[in-house]
Amino acid sequence: MKTLLLALSLAASLAASPSFAQAVSGFGGFKPLPEAGEQPDPSRVYRVIFDVSQGGPDDRPLKGLDRVARLANMLAAGGVDADHRQIVVVLHGAATPAVLSDAAWAARGKGDANPNSALIRSLIAAGVQVRLCGQAMAGNGIAQADLAPGVSVDLAALMTVIHLQQAGYALVVN
Repeated sequence: MKTLLLALSLAASLAASPSFAQAVSGFGGFKPLPEAGEQPDPSRVYRVIFDVSQGGPDDRPLKGLDRVARLANMLAAGGVDADHRQIVVVLHGAATPAVLSDAAWAARGKGDANPNSALIRSLIAAGVQVRLCGQAMAGNGIAQADLAPGVSVDLAALMTVIHLQQAGYALVVN
Protein backbone atom coordinates (compact mmCIF):
# COMPACT_ATOMS: atom_id res chain seq x y z
CA MET A 1 0.00 0.00 0.00
CA LYS A 2 2.85 2.41 0.86
CA THR A 3 4.44 1.65 -2.51
CA LEU A 4 1.19 2.41 -4.32
CA LEU A 5 0.73 5.68 -2.43
CA LEU A 6 4.32 6.69 -3.14
CA ALA A 7 3.89 5.92 -6.85
CA LEU A 8 0.63 7.89 -7.01
CA SER A 9 2.24 10.79 -5.17
CA LEU A 10 5.21 10.81 -7.56
CA ALA A 11 2.94 10.67 -10.60
CA ALA A 12 0.80 13.49 -9.25
CA SER A 13 3.82 15.66 -8.49
CA LEU A 14 5.28 15.09 -11.96
CA ALA A 15 1.95 15.96 -13.57
CA ALA A 16 1.27 18.92 -11.29
CA SER A 17 4.60 20.72 -11.52
CA PRO A 18 6.45 19.79 -14.71
CA SER A 19 9.57 21.57 -15.88
CA PHE A 20 8.83 20.63 -19.47
CA ALA A 21 6.12 21.24 -22.09
CA GLN A 22 2.83 19.45 -21.56
CA ALA A 23 -0.03 18.89 -23.97
CA VAL A 24 -2.37 17.58 -21.25
CA SER A 25 -1.82 19.57 -18.09
CA GLY A 26 -2.38 17.79 -14.78
CA PHE A 27 -2.39 14.27 -16.24
CA GLY A 28 -0.01 11.84 -17.91
CA GLY A 29 2.98 12.50 -15.70
CA PHE A 30 6.33 11.02 -16.66
CA LYS A 31 10.02 11.51 -15.95
CA PRO A 32 12.06 12.83 -18.86
CA LEU A 33 15.12 10.69 -19.53
CA PRO A 34 17.18 12.67 -22.05
CA GLU A 35 19.93 10.02 -22.22
CA ALA A 36 17.52 7.14 -22.96
CA GLY A 37 17.04 5.74 -26.46
CA GLU A 38 13.97 6.18 -28.66
CA GLN A 39 13.27 9.86 -27.96
CA PRO A 40 10.41 11.70 -29.74
CA ASP A 41 11.30 12.95 -33.21
CA PRO A 42 9.78 16.41 -33.89
CA SER A 43 9.87 15.78 -37.66
CA ARG A 44 7.80 12.57 -37.43
CA VAL A 45 4.00 12.47 -37.57
CA TYR A 46 2.71 10.28 -34.74
CA ARG A 47 -0.52 8.55 -35.79
CA VAL A 48 -1.64 6.49 -32.81
CA ILE A 49 -4.91 4.85 -31.83
CA PHE A 50 -5.46 3.72 -28.26
CA ASP A 51 -7.98 0.90 -27.80
CA VAL A 52 -9.19 1.36 -24.21
CA SER A 53 -11.48 -1.34 -22.84
CA GLN A 54 -10.31 -1.66 -19.23
CA GLY A 55 -12.52 -0.08 -16.61
CA GLY A 56 -11.40 1.07 -13.22
CA PRO A 57 -12.57 2.34 -9.88
CA ASP A 58 -15.32 4.95 -9.88
CA ASP A 59 -13.23 7.45 -7.88
CA ARG A 60 -10.31 8.19 -10.24
CA PRO A 61 -9.56 8.51 -13.96
CA LEU A 62 -8.96 5.41 -16.04
CA LYS A 63 -5.35 4.32 -16.35
CA GLY A 64 -5.86 3.89 -20.09
CA LEU A 65 -6.88 7.53 -20.52
CA ASP A 66 -3.95 8.69 -18.40
CA ARG A 67 -1.67 6.65 -20.65
CA VAL A 68 -3.00 8.59 -23.66
CA ALA A 69 -2.15 11.83 -21.81
CA ARG A 70 1.32 10.47 -21.01
CA LEU A 71 2.08 9.89 -24.70
CA ALA A 72 0.79 13.35 -25.66
CA ASN A 73 2.94 14.90 -22.92
CA MET A 74 6.06 12.90 -23.87
CA LEU A 75 5.67 13.99 -27.47
CA ALA A 76 5.10 17.65 -26.52
CA ALA A 77 8.09 17.61 -24.17
CA GLY A 78 10.16 16.16 -27.02
CA GLY A 79 9.26 19.06 -29.30
CA VAL A 80 6.54 17.31 -31.33
CA ASP A 81 3.97 20.00 -32.16
CA ALA A 82 0.21 19.47 -32.12
CA ASP A 83 0.05 19.03 -35.92
CA HIS A 84 2.42 16.06 -35.65
CA ARG A 85 0.40 14.42 -32.82
CA GLN A 86 -2.55 12.60 -34.39
CA ILE A 87 -3.91 10.65 -31.45
CA VAL A 88 -7.27 8.88 -31.25
CA VAL A 89 -8.67 6.99 -28.29
CA VAL A 90 -11.65 4.66 -28.71
CA LEU A 91 -13.38 3.39 -25.59
CA HIS A 92 -15.51 0.28 -25.27
CA GLY A 93 -16.15 -2.62 -22.92
CA ALA A 94 -15.69 -1.82 -19.23
CA ALA A 95 -14.24 1.61 -20.14
CA THR A 96 -17.53 2.76 -21.71
CA PRO A 97 -18.92 4.66 -18.68
CA ALA A 98 -15.78 6.83 -18.54
CA VAL A 99 -17.27 9.11 -21.21
CA LEU A 100 -20.47 9.89 -19.30
CA SER A 101 -21.18 13.54 -18.53
CA ASP A 102 -21.09 14.48 -14.86
CA ALA A 103 -24.90 14.60 -14.80
CA ALA A 104 -25.24 11.14 -16.37
CA TRP A 105 -22.56 9.78 -14.02
CA ALA A 106 -24.45 11.11 -10.99
CA ALA A 107 -27.79 9.83 -12.36
CA ARG A 108 -26.28 6.32 -12.40
CA GLY A 109 -25.37 6.64 -8.72
CA LYS A 110 -21.63 6.62 -9.34
CA GLY A 111 -20.89 9.87 -7.50
CA ASP A 112 -21.33 13.60 -7.95
CA ALA A 113 -18.90 13.97 -10.84
CA ASN A 114 -17.22 11.66 -13.32
CA PRO A 115 -13.52 11.48 -12.33
CA ASN A 116 -12.67 11.18 -16.04
CA SER A 117 -14.33 14.47 -17.03
CA ALA A 118 -11.36 16.79 -16.52
CA LEU A 119 -8.99 14.37 -18.23
CA ILE A 120 -11.32 13.95 -21.23
CA ARG A 121 -11.68 17.76 -21.54
CA SER A 122 -7.89 18.12 -21.39
CA LEU A 123 -7.32 15.39 -23.97
CA ILE A 124 -9.79 16.99 -26.37
CA ALA A 125 -8.24 20.43 -25.80
CA ALA A 126 -4.85 18.89 -26.68
CA GLY A 127 -6.24 17.66 -30.00
CA VAL A 128 -6.86 14.04 -29.03
CA GLN A 129 -9.99 12.56 -30.61
CA VAL A 130 -12.08 10.77 -27.97
CA ARG A 131 -14.45 8.25 -29.53
CA LEU A 132 -16.93 5.78 -28.12
CA CYS A 133 -17.93 2.42 -29.55
CA GLY A 134 -21.59 2.75 -30.54
CA GLN A 135 -22.19 -0.91 -29.81
CA ALA A 136 -20.88 -0.52 -26.26
CA MET A 137 -22.94 2.64 -25.90
CA ALA A 138 -26.12 0.80 -26.92
CA GLY A 139 -25.25 -2.21 -24.77
CA ASN A 140 -24.83 0.01 -21.72
CA GLY A 141 -28.06 1.93 -22.31
CA ILE A 142 -26.23 5.21 -22.87
CA ALA A 143 -27.84 7.94 -24.97
CA GLN A 144 -25.93 10.54 -27.00
CA ALA A 145 -27.15 13.18 -24.52
CA ASP A 146 -25.39 11.27 -21.71
CA LEU A 147 -21.92 11.80 -23.20
CA ALA A 148 -19.31 14.29 -22.10
CA PRO A 149 -18.95 17.21 -24.54
CA GLY A 150 -16.62 16.51 -27.44
CA VAL A 151 -16.92 12.72 -27.36
CA SER A 152 -17.92 11.27 -30.73
CA VAL A 153 -19.61 7.95 -31.43
CA ASP A 154 -18.44 5.43 -34.03
CA LEU A 155 -20.40 2.41 -35.22
CA ALA A 156 -18.03 0.04 -33.41
CA ALA A 157 -14.56 0.09 -31.87
CA LEU A 158 -13.71 -2.78 -34.22
CA MET A 159 -14.43 -0.60 -37.25
CA THR A 160 -12.49 2.36 -35.83
CA VAL A 161 -9.40 0.27 -35.09
CA ILE A 162 -9.46 -1.43 -38.50
CA HIS A 163 -9.88 1.80 -40.44
CA LEU A 164 -7.20 3.70 -38.54
CA GLN A 165 -4.69 0.85 -38.69
CA GLN A 166 -5.26 0.65 -42.45
CA ALA A 167 -4.62 4.43 -42.55
CA GLY A 168 -1.23 3.93 -40.88
CA TYR A 169 -2.04 4.47 -37.21
CA ALA A 170 -0.10 2.45 -34.65
CA LEU A 171 -2.33 0.51 -32.24
CA VAL A 172 -1.84 0.67 -28.48
CA VAL A 173 -4.13 -1.63 -26.50
CA ASN A 174 -5.09 -0.80 -22.91
